[in-house]
Amino acid sequence: MMSTQDFTAGNAPTITHNESANRFETTIDGHTGYISYQERGDKLVYDHTIVPKELGGRGLGTALVKHALDYARAHDKKVVPQCSFVASYINRRPEYQDLV
Repeated sequence: MMSTQDFTAGNAPTITHNESANRFETTIDGHTGYISYQERGDKLVYDHTIVPKELGGRGLGTALVKHALDYARAHDKKVVPQCSFVASYINRRPEYQDLV
């Protein structure tokens, strides 16, 4: 049975840091969504946010970006939002604008 969990209602998915692949990821029902990054000194360049169509429309991309930005803050990193989804997320949330 496919999960239809909505991640916008505070039901955060389990997101892991796959350091060897330079990404934060979660796998649900056999489908993996992720946000990838490149490390450049004290900056994290977030370059792609990928959510498979099977998991779309449930806030998974938002949960991945929030997790990645919280990671950057916790590790005193600045963020380069190369991915338009990440840039849009930051633009709509003043609490993350100090990271850029």
